[in-house]
Amino acid sequence: MPAFACAAVAACAALTSCGDGSEKAGPSPSSPAPTPSASSTASPAKDSPADEKLVLRWRTTGGIGGVGGPGSVPDFSLYSTGRAVVSSGGPQGSLTEYRLKPEALQRLLDEARKAGLHRSHTVGSDQVMDAIIIVVTLGDATSRVMQPGSEGSPEAAFLKRLDAKGWAASDQAASPKPYTPSKTAVLAGETSGGGTVRKWPLGPLGEGQRKAGGICTLAPSAKVPAAKPDVTWRSEGKTYSVRLRPLLPAESSCRDIA
Repeated sequence: MPAFACAAVAACAALTSCGDGSEKAGPSPSSPAPTPSASSTASPAKDSPADEKLVLRWRTTGGIGGVGGPGSVPDFSLYSTGRAVVSSGGPQGSLTEYRLKPEALQRLLDEARKAGLHRSHTVGSDQVMDAIIIVVTLGDATSRVMQPGSEGSPEAAFLKRLDAKGWAASDQAASPKPYTPSKTAVLAGETSGGGTVRKWPLGPLGEGQRKAGGICTLAPSAKVPAAKPDVTWRSEGKTYSVRLRPLLPAESSCRDIA
């Protein structure tokens, strides 16, 4: 993970209050987020309640290596049910599910508002080449926290609060567990081959939607083969490289991950 994200994880402790902000109030982050778009052939993961909405998310982008590209998994996603899905980072990173109690969820959202994340804005200079950028969404607001340049800001301080490993046990409704999605988005791109070429065992890779930097199709997670860098796949007479993107709660289509 980028240095800033690692520092945020190391610095976080039990739930505490953040610095307050003086900006005028905007839409309440506790209000339900817009219903995610859905395709006519896909449905949300079976363990995702119909009324579960995304309320807070952050992802790392930018940097010399160009992290956080199209179709990448967000670092942290928090939902209206108190569920949080956290990525360990990297293309093959694991996902862990946490559950906050209602009062702890509301306290965290209140602290996000106090940090000023209820309004769209940029923290730090956006003129630094190869800067690490933390993109935070809270309801309808999107903020960009630039690194370097945001140290000491209320926004940067709040991000340390999103280290789920540091959450107090008394604030959690259940023990952490691996997040296992029922469906996975398969992002394919035509290639000239190279390495090991195998036959794709599922539906045609070329018949999906062009979303998230590839040709996207959905498949049951249990049936999707592992995607390895040295393996390409033959489908309908063409050869493809493949990336996998697990569907998170409240996601049901290729459009949702774009």
